[in-house]
Amino acid sequence: MIVRIMGEGQVEIAPGDLAVLNSLDGELEAAIEAGDEETFRTRLHALLDQVRHVGRALPDESLEPSELILPPADASMEEVREMLGDEGLIPG
Repeated sequence: MIVRIMGEGQVEIAPGDLAVLNSLDGELEAAIEAGDEETFRTRLHALLDQVRHVGRALPDESLEPSELILPPADASMEEVREMLGDEGLIPG
């Protein structure tokens, strides 16, 4: 799966890593629903850090279509809320 972190580039994520990312995504959603800015910020950074950790960076000149687009680390809670789908940022 090709994931783009806005403002950073693309990484390729193995299917086996999606369960951990979905768990972090659920925690991020819960923080948004609770309106908890501090937890939101912590969970957003944890999700993005995990994507960077498990993902294989694609070259900047790569033109692969992104299957998921994640917000930048400095995104506001409202910006992330607008990006959420029915299944969060990461479906599954």
